[in-house]
Amino acid sequence: MIDFNNKGFFKLKQNNEYAERVTALLLEGETVVDAYKSMRDGVVFTNKRIIAVNVQGITGSKKDFTSLPYKNIVAYSVETSGTFDLDSELEIYFSALGKVKFEFTGKTSIIEISQLISRHIFG
Repeated sequence: MIDFNNKGFFKLKQNNEYAERVTALLLEGETVVDAYKSMRDGVVFTNKRIIAVNVQGITGSKKDFTSLPYKNIVAYSVETSGTFDLDSELEIYFSALGKVKFEFTGKTSIIEISQLISRHIFG
């Protein structure tokens, strides 16, 4: 399981590489909405869940996939980018898991991600 409390874990930039890597894990009717990548790790938002990918080892051939269903979200917080601080953040609170934090850099669809989560929570 990924250690989401490690602040430096995710610094993500929009990139479709991980959308392709999780294709085999998708359920029938599940589609990728957006995908992001850090140096080695990534996160994919689908229409049903969030899939966090932690690349492990020196060669990167070992990967940990953590599935975070939207139905288990109890609250979330979004911090948009500003004029000088171009990073944005997403904090999600899951029942039984606790807080998961994602940090985004560059162009990020943080508002669209927020709307996606809201549709599942309040929907």
